[in-house]
Amino acid sequence: MFLRRRLAPTFFHATVPPKARAERCWKVLKLTGSTEARRPPLLFCHFRGRELGGKPSSPGLFSVGSIYSAMVNLRVATAAAGVRVLGGGAALVPPRPWALRGRRRLSVRMSVATTEAASAATAVGATDDDQVLEARNSKTVVAVILGGGAGTRLFPLTKRRAKPAVPIGGAYRLIDVPMSNCINSGINKVYILTQFNSASLNRHLSRAYDFSNGVAFGDGFVEVLAATQRPGTEGKRWFQGTADAVRQFDWLFDDAKAKDIEDVLILSGDHLYRMDYMDFLQSHRQRGAGISICCLPIDDSRASDFGLMKIDDTGRVISFSEKPKGDDLKAMQVDTTVLGLSKEEAEQKPYIASMGVYIFKKDILLNLLRWRFPTANDFGSEIIPASAKEINVKAYLFNDYWEDIGTIKSFFEANLALAEQPPRFSFYDADKPMYTSRRNLPPSMVNNSKITDSIISHGCFLDSCRIEHSVVGVRSRIGSNVHLKDTVVLGADYYETDAEREVLLAEGKVPIGIGENTTIQKCIIDKNARIGKNVTISNSEGVEEADRTSEGFYIRSGITIVLKNSIIADGSVI
Repeated sequence: MFLRRRLAPTFFHATVPPKARAERCWKVLKLTGSTEARRPPLLFCHFRGRELGGKPSSPGLFSVGSIYSAMVNLRVATAAAGVRVLGGGAALVPPRPWALRGRRRLSVRMSVATTEAASAATAVGATDDDQVLEARNSKTVVAVILGGGAGTRLFPLTKRRAKPAVPIGGAYRLIDVPMSNCINSGINKVYILTQFNSASLNRHLSRAYDFSNGVAFGDGFVEVLAATQRPGTEGKRWFQGTADAVRQFDWLFDDAKAKDIEDVLILSGDHLYRMDYMDFLQSHRQRGAGISICCLPIDDSRASDFGLMKIDDTGRVISFSEKPKGDDLKAMQVDTTVLGLSKEEAEQKPYIASMGVYIFKKDILLNLLRWRFPTANDFGSEIIPASAKEINVKAYLFNDYWEDIGTIKSFFEANLALAEQPPRFSFYDADKPMYTSRRNLPPSMVNNSKITDSIISHGCFLDSCRIEHSVVGVRSRIGSNVHLKDTVVLGADYYETDAEREVLLAEGKVPIGIGENTTIQKCIIDKNARIGKNVTISNSEGVEEADRTSEGFYIRSGITIVLKNSIIADGSVI
């Protein structure tokens, strides 16, 4: 029976201090018969106002006081409250509007019911919105971003930096992609696991995501966890794989910070894509999955590079194979129309590949790591294939741009694709921006130059040059009569003053940047490189692989890579 006699409208006003409002709300819960109330209620709410560009924010959990503060700070005209009180065994039915009057007085009308009333409301469909909000509750999920291994396939870009710290798109680093996706999805609890060359990654994260001065993360955190050794035989191992990395820090999920965590989102730090993880989380929870795998359809040419899966009509994963070859690869072909693809698309892409993006129920993850597979090192090749028959493993389709930046070739092509018209992926999205560190650099200065289909980052100096289909990173200096084509310039970490450059030139040395009368094609130029005058870099002989450390460059897949801090003398030909 719906206990209407226990519903009591209660009014809160801005003149009441936030703490008092919360305490009063908690008292109402107890007075109306909710004996399970333990703490002041948290309400699902989203905001709409001037500071948000008139668009609604992502829903989140807020106390009465914090809703009021947010409405004042954001100049919000209205906010819609959800219908559930968390942590107190009671529910709000039905949802009520929150109205800010004159930005000074907030009136909140709240109907409080007991748990029995909430159950009755569910039975008559009064809490459908509540169930959706519950499934999209970002406060109960933590993201774990894997910093990756040694990055041998991205060498020499990973010679002195971790894979997630590799620059991309002129102004960003790879780690900015999963971090921005988390921020845009409302996920504010993030762990980043690193092992190799993590100094520059740690420095970037501390500058870009210092939430005391930057993005407001509320009660969230971003913690970088470097691989370490502990006393005892077992503690002397470094990370052996993705699963082992999470296992070595599984004690974090028993910490007080994780007491409300229900699901763990596992991400990679070297992928390029834009994704709303809340859609993924909602699908995971509403389908009752123990493990969810983000997947995409792919063609024959790339299938053997990924973990492949077969699914049934409900989206449940029934078999999983990590990077199969030959007959094993052919055996993984499926009818991808089950994912919603057209017949033509399904014929072109007959495989379902894992993106390496997973959601685990926390309890299931800990059980798998600690007890079921205590020696397994990898999620994709060991734990998930062995779990598919025992656990409800669901596939989630992501049919948008996604690229694994795992090799020099994929890094090079992904960067140049940003300069295409239209680009397959763009960092320019007002609704879901990509974040990075604030550098406070001036606009680029371009003098008498011709630039086509290219990206020029901030703080650059371009003098009478020609740039075609290239990406030029921050603080780059490009001299007169320079021709760049199909080239990725990562930029510089600092400026040399005009006086310093004049001294270097007078001494016959090479300043940072690219000297005049130089031609460069199909090349990656790492940071702080010094390329002299009258240089030609074109790999005219078509060399596929070469290691020329003493000369300041490598060649991988036919692409020339000029090393960080290297010097290419005047008149050199590569």
